[in-house]
Amino acid sequence: MKKKILLFIFIIILVYAIGGIIFWFLNRKPEVVRISNLDSISGYNYNLKSNDKELYKSEFKILKKNLESNEINKEEYAKSISKMFIIDLYTLNNKINKYEIGGEQFVYPDAVENFKLNVQNTIYKYLEDNSNNFRKQELPEVSNVTINNIENIDYTIKDQTFKGYKVKLSWEYVKDLGYDKEGELILVTIDKNIYIVEKN
Repeated sequence: MKKKILLFIFIIILVYAIGGIIFWFLNRKPEVVRISNLDSISGYNYNLKSNDKELYKSEFKILKKNLESNEINKEEYAKSISKMFIIDLYTLNNKINKYEIGGEQFVYPDAVENFKLNVQNTIYKYLEDNSNNFRKQELPEVSNVTINNIENIDYTIKDQTFKGYKVKLSWEYVKDLGYDKEGELILVTIDKNIYIVEKN
């Protein structure tokens, strides 16, 4: 009789424990991915975010030092944003979803919407949502960017000609998943800012 009572109590405790685990699992709130700004560059609309990778952070420091100096080196400015654009655009493993487009802060303002739509329908088309931090998808991360050539050019936008640069780059990944590895960017100088107007 005593053994039956103990067994009954043990079964009740076991049922409560299992029920509690199931209740916790079904009602737990997923960890929401939050992104914050870590740094910015005075006088410019460039921000460093908490989910940016180390390679991007290193280049951001170089850009910040240049742009906050007494004498800005325009060619180095163009090189930095070219590298950062490629790093941010082709590093997908830190993006929450396909609407968080890498590199858009470097694009010529009038071209941003077209750029975003194009990226969402191509490079980011199959990017799974990670707002709850559950994504298991294998995604690319840029590990190195090389400027192969930079030349001065003139570039016309709506009958107005601007000084600019043509930059040829190549890049590598932590793991090769078949994404682009080289390209050409066209940049223009408008007032104090340099913008990317074309990616070939």
